[in-house]
Order: sequence, then structure tokens, then C-alpha cells
Amino acid sequence: MKMAIPIAARQASPSLFFSVHRFLRTNRFHVSAPPRPLRKSPPFPNSHDTGLKFSIRAVHQVTADPVAPKREDEEQSSENWKIKMLYDGECPLCMREVNMLRDRNKQYGAIKFVDISSDEYSPEGNQGLDYKTVMGRIHAILSDGTVVTDIEAFRRLYEAVGLGWVYAITKYEPVASVADAVYGVWAKYRLQITGRPPLEEVLEARKKNEAEICNDSNRCKM
Repeated sequence: MKMAIPIAARQASPSLFFSVHRFLRTNRFHVSAPPRPLRKSPPFPNSHDTGLKFSIRAVHQVTADPVAPKREDEEQSSENWKIKMLYDGECPLCMREVNMLRDRNKQYGAIKFVDISSDEYSPEGNQGLDYKTVMGRIHAILSDGTVVTDIEAFRRLYEAVGLGWVYAITKYEPVASVADAVYGVWAKYRLQITGRPPLEEVLEARKKNEAEICNDSNRCKM
């Protein structure tokens, strides 16, 4: 009986491998030994045979049935979403907030995330909001089709994942107007703040990219 312990199994479960190895040494069983005829006595007592087979089977299962990590889609595809967040995936500061909301959303499943910087972004599927419009300020779409912007959009998004208290005070005046004014300044200069070119240059670069896609695939995406 010739046995070989896979290297991957040794790495995946070292403690299990060494227990099998120790058992084989104790019973003077060598992995490289030639098969013994069935008429001869087994190389180890039958009382331990069941335990060895169980250990080997366990090692085999470690390598044969690995648990593949789950892949989180960039855009949540839940049909039960309550609000859709349109975000700029190329904005590093924006992505910190998006990632925080995405982690919270794992528990609630209330937000659908849509990256407007993706080549697959479609205004037709997002209340006609084109790339230039959405790049100007934060937009969110409620499940009934209502479009909300600025601080109200953040408030609705945070409420969807149980963090409504963060923006609760912005429901009231004059805080609401002040908050929108402050956000307006951030939205206007966020590209420069994050080290990116002005919106006009971003739009021009995107237009060239779309033209290249048209030339490569012989079709234009409107």
C-alpha cells in the first residue's frame, strides 16, 4: 500500500499531517515502502486502521473541497433595494464613504451601488442622469424613481443602513441650508482636492475612451 500526502494538504492542515506522520513512524510504516501482499500481516494493528483511514480521508477533503471566498459585486443586485447610490468610483475620498456604506449594507441589503465611472453606466437605467450631471454632485434614486441630491441623498443613504442619526439634524433649518452650502463647495472642488483634473478634462478623456471603444468594437455606446 503506497500512500502520498499532498503538499497542499500539508500546508492547509499541518497539525493533521504531522499527526499522520507521527502515527506512521510509530508503526514503522514508510511512505516509500513497496506494496505488501495481502496474505502477509498488515504493517500496523487493525485497531488503528480505522483511525488512519479517517485521518487520510480528512486530509483529502481539505484539498478536494476548498472553500472559495465569496466575491462582492461592485453593484449590489438585490431586487429589494430601497435606494440607489450613484457614486464616482475614481474618487478616492468618495470611496471611503462608499465602502463604509457597502459594509453596513451587507446587513440591510437596502442600497444598490452604481459606479458612474464604469463604461457600463447607463443614464437610461438611472432616471436619465448622465455622467456629467452626476459628476457635479451626489445623486441617489429611491425605489419609486424619486431623485434626491446633496445632503438629502446622504441622509437617505445613511437611514437605509441604520445610521440616520448621523444626518438627522440636517432635516431642520437653518442647518439644512448650511449643510447643503458646505457640501456645494466640496462638490465644486472635489476633483482638485483629490488631485484630479477639472471636470472638463475628465469629460474629454471619457469621450476619447468611448470613441476608442466604438472603433475597437465597431459599435458606439450612447
